[in-house]
Amino acid sequence: MDKNKIARINELAQKSKTTGLTDAEKAEQKELREEYLAGIRRSFRAQLDNIEIVD
Repeated sequence: MDKNKIARINELAQKSKTTGLTDAEKAEQKELREEYLAGIRRSFRAQLDNIEIVD
């Protein structure tokens, strides 16, 4: 995920705390968060796949 999308996630989170979000912004926030979490899960899965247990 690029830095612009992460910045947008943070911007929407801040706005939701102060003034609230429109329905379109809520949908955008949800989509961006899901994309962010999917990236984290892919990265974590790749790390787990590369772990080799040596006895």
